[in-house]
Amino acid sequence: MDISTQPGWTSIMRQHAFEHPVIATGLALSAAAVVLLLLQSLMHVISGESSGFMRYALLGGTAGFVATAIGAMPAMILRSVPQKAEDTMLGFAAGMMLAASAFSLLLPGLEAGETITGHAATGGLLVVLGMALGVALMLGLDEFTPHEHDKTGPCGPGHERCDRAWLFVFAIALHNLPEGMAVGVSFAQGDLSIGLPLATAIALQDIPEGLAVALTLRAAGFTPSFAVLIAAGSGLLEPVGALLGVGLAGGLLVAYPVGLGLAAGAMLFVVSHEVIPETHRNGHQTLATIGLMIGFALMMILDTTLG
Repeated sequence: MDISTQPGWTSIMRQHAFEHPVIATGLALSAAAVVLLLLQSLMHVISGESSGFMRYALLGGTAGFVATAIGAMPAMILRSVPQKAEDTMLGFAAGMMLAASAFSLLLPGLEAGETITGHAATGGLLVVLGMALGVALMLGLDEFTPHEHDKTGPCGPGHERCDRAWLFVFAIALHNLPEGMAVGVSFAQGDLSIGLPLATAIALQDIPEGLAVALTLRAAGFTPSFAVLIAAGSGLLEPVGALLGVGLAGGLLVAYPVGLGLAAGAMLFVVSHEVIPETHRNGHQTLATIGLMIGFALMMILDTTLG
């Protein structure tokens, strides 16, 4: 069919929203909440009260970008690695993300929520609200963003209208943005005991993740230089996400536990929805699980040592 006769992006998205009303509503509500959180912290940023926190967040996000680029470099000479090794590396990354969500986001969020509200249950509800917003945001973005995965193929409304390279870029963005947001939120109150372990963990797990992304692009038929460039460039979303995260939780005190919960919910969604299933599709579940446990233990040690 001639592209001129195809419906426009607005019509495609409207039709997709009509077909998935619950997810569309969740995306709209979570996006509105993110905008409100950003607006309430805008005055703090303008006044300079959050400038130091933003510097920490930017450095943490940049570390993730550098680690992603370093991890992608071997793809210049490697076309692939054994599937066992790739699944183990991704399992390791998933373990670090799970532990980071628990030790560097949820636990500090619960503590902050209890301190702010004076009640453990009420503080916990603030974190749960944030988690719900994070999951709704990522679920909506995953459903309404055209993207492609190596094993499952293209998905999302209008994916047939996008170049294949862009579909992979969008898929990578869905992974890296919540990681950057988590780093930003963890630095939002200037507490290095929370931000430093998380930023370190994200950077470490970005190395195998960057290699996996670059090798996936190579397996899809892209040239080595293009695959490395796109994989490394995807890491730029981490400092962007970090600035967004510190803006989300850098204003009113009550926004801090909500922001920590939001970042944790987004990361947990990515781990459960994308990373772990990817490591269990090739018959190497045991190795992937061992990698996950090693990553989880390493992050726990980092949190204890640096926190």
